[in-house]
Amino acid sequence: MYDPKSTKAEEFISHDEILATLEYAEKNKRNSPLIDAIIEKAKERKGLSHREAAVLLCCELEDKNEEIFSLAEQIKKDFYGNRIVLFAPLYLSNYCVNGCVYCPYHYTNKHIPRKKLTQEEIEREVIALQDMGHKRIAIESGEDPVNNPIEYILESINTIYSIKHKNGAIRRVNVNIAATTVENYRKLKEAGIGTYVLFQETYKKDSYERLHPTGPKHNYAYHTEAMDRAMQGGIDDVGLGVLFGLEDYRYEFAGLLMHAEHLESVYGVGPHTISVPRVRRADGVDPRCFPHAVDDDTFAKIVACIRVAVPYTGMIVSTRESKECREQLLHLGVSQISGGSRTSVGGYYEPEPEDESSAQFEVHDNRTLDEVVRWLMELGYIPSFCTACYREGRTGDRFMSLCKSGQIQNCCHPNALLTLREYLDDYASPETREIGNRLIMSELVNIPNPKVREIVRERLTSIDAGARDFRF
Repeated sequence: MYDPKSTKAEEFISHDEILATLEYAEKNKRNSPLIDAIIEKAKERKGLSHREAAVLLCCELEDKNEEIFSLAEQIKKDFYGNRIVLFAPLYLSNYCVNGCVYCPYHYTNKHIPRKKLTQEEIEREVIALQDMGHKRIAIESGEDPVNNPIEYILESINTIYSIKHKNGAIRRVNVNIAATTVENYRKLKEAGIGTYVLFQETYKKDSYERLHPTGPKHNYAYHTEAMDRAMQGGIDDVGLGVLFGLEDYRYEFAGLLMHAEHLESVYGVGPHTISVPRVRRADGVDPRCFPHAVDDDTFAKIVACIRVAVPYTGMIVSTRESKECREQLLHLGVSQISGGSRTSVGGYYEPEPEDESSAQFEVHDNRTLDEVVRWLMELGYIPSFCTACYREGRTGDRFMSLCKSGQIQNCCHPNALLTLREYLDDYASPETREIGNRLIMSELVNIPNPKVREIVRERLTSIDAGARDFRF
């Protein structure tokens, strides 16, 4: 029985409801009046149900698809303006006791180098990230209660926040680690994490159990209910995601939106972010072995339909995707991207030798952070290193109320300009600095409040004089 208010995985992610949803979407994929009505509802910027969104995803009417893409782009602008938040992953350890067949970290892989960063090595990696210009990172770790216990994660978070190098500082640490207990989520909250991120991989239970044949991750319910325990532990910013390519994308799309509906129904707060990774080549992993690969056009439509269905959520695409693909997705709903990423354990301070790679997956966008920042600005976006909401307590329902009303832009736009100026002064190449300063001056006129605009001008001058870390 489908019940979004239930805290049992198989009730808020109901297999029968998903099958019924897919049947309904297939039946109505050319139902022009119904599709028009759903698009009109989406224009209200209050979101869509999983069934309504599934109809748009399956829509085969070209003129209606153009409307969906256009609406997705406009909704993204309405909620997030032209800002793109930047971050980088930091892999702490690839020791893992799970048997996930799509991941090279599975415990039966005996030839991938196993690594775990010491606190001293973490310090070197963080300094290297700071010297690139990053202010926000996402820590990643395999599941191993002996090598990667919660105490190690907490110590690593403390180390990361403690490092101040030149003008650098990591101001927000997001955490992507295995499902854990309410008590451990409470400890993560007390450690000052930003968003807790956990990918479902697949919402289809039988596929999930087949893809996770051994280890604690095999437990579908425990994994799927992790966000409930995180919320109960006080973490009110959580990030969902599926690994597209493991199962039929229509099934995953419906499950993902049902998960978002569940969080809204029970906790009043939907996902802070939704990530959309696709299966990629890695050590011992060949994407061709997975029969549900998602092509670029379908992938773009998935992103557009998530944007119109969950207009408030931040959408993330990583360096798994190419420059060309990421550029298309930026127009359709993506609001956060990684830059200058390494998916190996270490690698920022000193690149790994090719024959000793510990990378989790193959990166398709290998540009430096400076190149990504310049590219974004040339496309008309404001690269943002802002972490103000998290540090000002604007999380969970407080963030969502501001975001859904559109008021968040009164903070985010000026904060983006201030953090961009910090980056330009401290880390940018001369060419990037020149483009960025022109962009900042042109964007000042888009701050509607004259008083705020004057404060931003004053703070920009202070940043040029050496001051740092202003925020609205």
